[in-house]
Amino acid sequence: MTFIKRFDHVGITVADLDAVTAFFVSLGLEADGKMAVEGDFLDTVVGMTNARTEIVMLHPPGGGTTLELSSFTRPDHLPGSPAAPANELGLRNVAFEVDDLQAAVDHAAAAGYGLVGGVGQYEGTWRMAYVRGPEGIIVSLAERVDN
Repeated sequence: MTFIKRFDHVGITVADLDAVTAFFVSLGLEADGKMAVEGDFLDTVVGMTNARTEIVMLHPPGGGTTLELSSFTRPDHLPGSPAAPANELGLRNVAFEVDDLQAAVDHAAAAGYGLVGGVGQYEGTWRMAYVRGPEGIIVSLAERVDN
């Protein structure tokens, strides 16, 4: 039996919701607006009492799997590891296919977000780079290479 119906979203908890949202919007995601969530539902799901979070849902042009950014206002968020290497256990990157890898990397660099390593090519099919975005989030950018 299969339990999963479809891939819905990936959630990332951040401290500066506006800055992280602006970063992903600048790469081309579209924001659905900010909303606050609190009450019994949130407390039950996250296993906390009196929790409150602000959420922004982002989606690629044309739809698809969404990215949920959330910032807790209650209780205060706990610090993460913004310099975590790619081999640290846990969710390490969020990946997007792009049309022009170099332009996307240059755009991120102009905004102050550099490469984790370099630009690599996989079996003549993909060019890929990891960019360390705001709050240490690793964003994998990949461009399909035509042979």
